[in-house]
Amino acid sequence: MLGRVLSLTFQQVQKHERGVNRVSASKLYEIARALKVSPGSFFETLDAGGGDHESTVQARNSQERNAQKFLLTSEGVELAHTRVKDAKIRRKIADLIRVIAGGAVSDS
Repeated sequence: MLGRVLSLTFQQVQKHERGVNRVSASKLYEIARALKVSPGSFFETLDAGGGDHESTVQARNSQERNAQKFLLTSEGVELAHTRVKDAKIRRKIADLIRVIAGGAVSDS
């Protein structure tokens, strides 16, 4: 779906995801628009204090691998195909999942 919005093939999207191809500023903007987030949201987990960038990258990679593993399960596929258009409801669902999993709830 993202590839279609960006006029990219599946393989091109994969290369961007893996860091084989760099993502230009204009493409990053298009990706943010397609995902309905601000371009800055891609950088929120980076350490602004100049700390250990490598550990931040490793943590993000670990989170992405876990998300990919989950999305390959039948439950993950079902959730990925569920369309909840209301952003407030999507946030409440995410908060509910976080509470069930034992994590903190966001304040948004």
